[in-house]
This record gives sequence, C-alpha cells and structure tokens, in this order.
Amino acid sequence: MKDKVKFILEFPISEAEKGINEDYDIIGLKYEKEADEETLKRLLPLIDRPVMLRCSGDDSIDVEMLPKLINMLHKESIIAYVNENTYKKILPSVIKGGHKLVIRTPIDINLAKEMNILTSDAGLPLDKIIIDTDIGGLGYGLEYGYSIMEKVKLEGQSKDKYLDMPLISFVTEETAKTKEARDENLKLYLEISSAMAAKAAGADYIVFTQPEALRALKELE
Repeated sequence: MKDKVKFILEFPISEAEKGINEDYDIIGLKYEKEADEETLKRLLPLIDRPVMLRCSGDDSIDVEMLPKLINMLHKESIIAYVNENTYKKILPSVIKGGHKLVIRTPIDINLAKEMNILTSDAGLPLDKIIIDTDIGGLGYGLEYGYSIMEKVKLEGQSKDKYLDMPLISFVTEETAKTKEARDENLKLYLEISSAMAAKAAGADYIVFTQPEALRALKELE
C-alpha cells in the first residue's frame, strides 16, 4: 500500500514562528536572508515535528549559506533543494547530517535520473533522495508537468533504482504566482486544486503556502 502523502506547510524563516502550531506533517522553513541564521537557531528548539529546510533559490547564495544552516539541524530533516550547479558544495553537509535531499531538475526524467546517479556516486544513499521534477512555473502546462511525475513513478515501480524515490511537488508555490491568484479567494481554490492534481500524479510530499488549503486536502483523505 502506498504511504500516506506528507503535507508540508512552508513559511519564510522570519515568519515561521506564527505557524508552528498549524496543522501539517512537516514544517517548511525557507531561507531568504542572512539574518535568518539567528532566527533559525531560536526556532528549532520550539519545533517538535519534522522540518524541511529550503534554500533561497539563488545558487550563489545557497552554496554559501545552506551548508551553514544544515549544520544547525540536530535531527534528520529534508533539505530542499540542490540542482546541477549547487549539489557538489551542499552535498557534504547533507551526508554528514544524515538528511534527506531534494534534487531539482527541469521537467525531464532523464535529467532527474542523471542527477540521482551523480549524487549517489558522490556518497548520498538512494533512500535519502527525494525527486523534484519542478513544474516550470506552470509555463509548460499542468498536464506536461504532471505527466513527467507519473512517468517517474512508473519507471520507479518498474524497478529502476535510480527513479524509485519519493516525489515532492512545489506546485502550489507556482500557482500563487499566477495573475489569477491576485484574488485572495481564488488563490485559495487554485492552491487546493493544484495540490489535488499533484497528489493524483503521485506526489509523496506536497508543499503548501496556505494553511487553509492544507486543511482542505486533509479533510478529503
């Protein structure tokens, strides 16, 4: 039986304290600026559930700051994410801490497999890898993004050990960037519907930006 999908509620580190007691399986803490280092140090003792530490998305900043933040973690966490430009500098801290690692590649099953092989060869156990096929800012269309997720799942189930890993989706973050999401009420429904689609495509982890959307998905389980 497929494991239950894990719901991640993500906050910028600077705003995370107000969300600690929300309903979620994993709390996502997104690094944005250098001052977040001290805030993270203060927050971690207050959090009694699993953590996902998320990079800023700026490669030049992440290769410097993310290893520092990883070294502050005292229990297994999810580190999100590395790509082909950053993995060599971030990977040692992930391996040393025994963390799980999200590997992002641009909507291509062959690139996903290649990155999994490279990180595995560099010492990361396969059972510590989480695949992020990205969603391309929705620009490719939902159907294309989800079809890649489905294909990864099928290949993994066919015993390709380099694709037999959990999938994570940040689709709700991309949904929030659309012009339709400027309407706060519509933004909520867009997040719910995109999360439902990611779940149907086989995502094992879904990252939410709105507590109300996460609660709605939990009620449908």
